[in-house]
Amino acid sequence: MSGSETPRQAAGLLPLHSTEDVRAEGADVAILPIGSFEQHGAYLPLVTDTVVACTIACEVAAAHPVLHLPPLTVSCSHEHAAWPGTVSISATTLNAVVRDIADSLSRSGIGALILLNGHGGNYVLRNVVQESESNGIRMALFPGTADWDAARARAGVQTPSHSDMHAGEVETSILLHAHPELVRPGFETSDFLADDRKHLLTLGMEAYTDSGVIGRPSMASADKGKELLASLVESFGEYVSLLSGRGTR
Repeated sequence: MSGSETPRQAAGLLPLHSTEDVRAEGADVAILPIGSFEQHGAYLPLVTDTVVACTIACEVAAAHPVLHLPPLTVSCSHEHAAWPGTVSISATTLNAVVRDIADSLSRSGIGALILLNGHGGNYVLRNVVQESESNGIRMALFPGTADWDAARARAGVQTPSHSDMHAGEVETSILLHAHPELVRPGFETSDFLADDRKHLLTLGMEAYTDSGVIGRPSMASADKGKELLASLVESFGEYVSLLSGRGTR
């Protein structure tokens, strides 16, 4: 595929179950993929975080008894606003949308929700989960730092997590494995590190990178992406057990 061609849409990312499928499954835990619509350099699409979240969701839903919800595709990407195409909503709006979804699930008999977050800038999700116990529905946020650490170790990811911030080895590896049609040429020569990002929230990404990349995508591979996903599927079982008392199928 040349750099000027538009990649095909990634297939298989949305849940296609019917209401009768949901009735038969009888899941008491739902998962909500949360992505973003933000720049990921010149070689990954704006929907990268959503694709990653949905890919993980598809994998874990195939292995664990959960209701797989469609994704939230726009979230808090304000630090990427300097690049064309990036769109954000406020943290207040994201909080409200997630709470409304949780309330709706609760009314339908599902008492637990796992937020499967694909964008590190969605800081407000931690507070949503923190407050959930007092709001009548149990929540968890996945993957956590320990889950990513285990996945990175299993996959042999070489870039430290702090350095692999954006459009780097992990994200590119997952797409190379699950949706290689979305990865354009150029990732092999786009490495850029900016470990000193002390004022990121104040100054945004543009203060630390011209390309939008902070990481080492040249180290990415489809094999690493496969192992990253396999590890996350295993880690997810603990969350299901915690919220429902049920394990893997």
